[in-house]
Amino acid sequence: MSQKLLMISQNFYPEIGSASNRAKNIYLLLKKEGYDVNILTTEPSYPNKKVYDDLKFWDDESINIERENVKRIKIKSRKYSQSLLNRFIYFIEIKLRMLFFILKDKGSYDAIFVTSPPIFIGLVGLYAQLHYKSKLILDIRDLWPESLKGVGVFNYAPVIYLFRKIERIMYKKANAIIVNSPRFVDYITKQGQIPDEKLTYIPNGARQSEVALNVMKKQNKKVVYAGNLGLAQDVYLLMELAKKLNDHNMSIDIVGYGMKRENLARFVKDENLSNVHFISPKTRKDCLNLISEYQVGLVTLTNENIFNTVLPGKIIDYMTCGIPIVGAVSGYAKELINKENVGFVSESRNPNEMVKHIFRIINSRQLQNLFYENAKKYVHLNFMWENNIKGLVRVIESITGEENSVENKSFKKVKTS
Repeated sequence: MSQKLLMISQNFYPEIGSASNRAKNIYLLLKKEGYDVNILTTEPSYPNKKVYDDLKFWDDESINIERENVKRIKIKSRKYSQSLLNRFIYFIEIKLRMLFFILKDKGSYDAIFVTSPPIFIGLVGLYAQLHYKSKLILDIRDLWPESLKGVGVFNYAPVIYLFRKIERIMYKKANAIIVNSPRFVDYITKQGQIPDEKLTYIPNGARQSEVALNVMKKQNKKVVYAGNLGLAQDVYLLMELAKKLNDHNMSIDIVGYGMKRENLARFVKDENLSNVHFISPKTRKDCLNLISEYQVGLVTLTNENIFNTVLPGKIIDYMTCGIPIVGAVSGYAKELINKENVGFVSESRNPNEMVKHIFRIINSRQLQNLFYENAKKYVHLNFMWENNIKGLVRVIESITGEENSVENKSFKKVKTS
């Protein structure tokens, strides 16, 4: 008999973005590995609910028909308000509605898989662990509360102290911890006094079919920014870069969403920038196909120490599509781009330097081919979901003390450093 798992995630298919894509792939691949998986999530609302009135986003019939397995709760509060208070109210509403669902649920599960942030979803996982008397796997995609401080909008000491207490409890109570960046390991082991054997690194990634979609066909002398435009993405640097590119008659397309998108759109209008084009949200397949047509992909992150630990999902997407990267990033993201030779990083975070990198790539077919081949090779070796899901299977087996029906003993533990 297959083991039964409950996933708890705020974001899930058909929402766009790295968080939803990660949850979707874990859900589908665990089912393929032979597990009986249910997921507790919200109705799609990122970047806004109206997006999902378009049926093109509901493009996976294998999930559409599983109404009994996918439990969606309705949320009344606005999600992406500029008001920090409104956002906390939104998170708390999700937490309470999920807790109420679990309280009424008479089901049973061998393990709970909960993905955080926000930290409130982690608390739901702790309650589910007690309610179902199950093992708990905590999936850490970002470091709360440090990321709140990093974006510079919240540093109220008593609340940060409370969040850190909650954070430590979550780490200690979890039977296993998954991280999507190896740089999270040191922080978690020190902050929570957790042995590193409890952690497993499973990155975001691509499916084999997604890598196969793309060929070396980049003819457009244009650059693209694809992904979140939030507090961590240094939208102000992106604004200055757009101005510099306009001076050089170079187009930049924004396939972006998030709370800072309107700020960028307003800037483009005020500065009368004719080179910036905003593209409406697309399905993941359509977005990857679109990205593949560009010669450069842009990535920016705010220059704060906490963001030295992260690898933005857009970097993996650019590499999946084989397009060279020009970034203003530090830490792990910078090291990967430089070490694997898949693009250039502006050490000074200077838009003039970034423009030079962009034109160096666009004017060199040899560089484009080099970065393309390096990116594809690295993705196949490190960022393939079909391979990396085996690490999660090993974790589930180790904490439940049972072996799933699917043979996977030959898979080696994913390294955390």
